[in-house]
Amino acid sequence: MKPIKLFYLRNCPFCKRALSYIEELKQQDVYKDIEIEMIEEAEKAELADQYDYYYVPTFYMDGEKLHEGGIYKEEVEDIFRKAIR
Repeated sequence: MKPIKLFYLRNCPFCKRALSYIEELKQQDVYKDIEIEMIEEAEKAELADQYDYYYVPTFYMDGEKLHEGGIYKEEVEDIFRKAIR
């Protein structure tokens, strides 16, 4: 299983939605063990500056950007599926 990096901002409505999708999907046995490193951009600006993105939420796996910006539950699930391959 591959770990996921998630860049987000605490007050971002799209990020809040993504976090709720993550929480919901992690209730399923198949996704419960997925490791997500959650990086609050404002708190870890130096780390965030090392990555190429403009919008949050942004998901990375193995150094590759998988998604940037507003997101739907199906898109989060697609990212999770890639993590368990």
